[in-house]
Amino acid sequence: MYQIIQPIHSYLAYLTLFLLAFATLNGILGSGSQKAFEEKHLRINKFALIATHTMFLLGIILLFISPITQTAFADMKATMKNGVLRQYAIEHPTVNLIAVILVTIGNARVKRAVGNGKKFKQTAIFFGLALVLILSRIPWSNWFD
Repeated sequence: MYQIIQPIHSYLAYLTLFLLAFATLNGILGSGSQKAFEEKHLRINKFALIATHTMFLLGIILLFISPITQTAFADMKATMKNGVLRQYAIEHPTVNLIAVILVTIGNARVKRAVGNGKKFKQTAIFFGLALVLILSRIPWSNWFD
């Protein structure tokens, strides 16, 4: 099962990062202009939200079935001293949970916001912060193997 879910999680990361970056850029460009916040902008946010949640759910499954995290959870004292194990077992899931929460809150706030500029600004802030958090905790050493 690990051999199936792990590659899907990794490849979905590219799509998720692209969608979050696109939504963030859309929010930045829209907040500085007078254009209307339309249905297509909501769809961009929705696709970024769906990709982020899907990737997080796959990550939770990996947290329980990955040989790396099973090793990490076997001896937490040693894990906290090992940067690689700590990143996989603690930092990566925790920071990405915060990012998913930011995307979820941002999407809800955009739907409730009044005024086009405010909707774009909410998108830029929340989706942008989530993007930065996710980028900060990606295990880059495994991305290009």
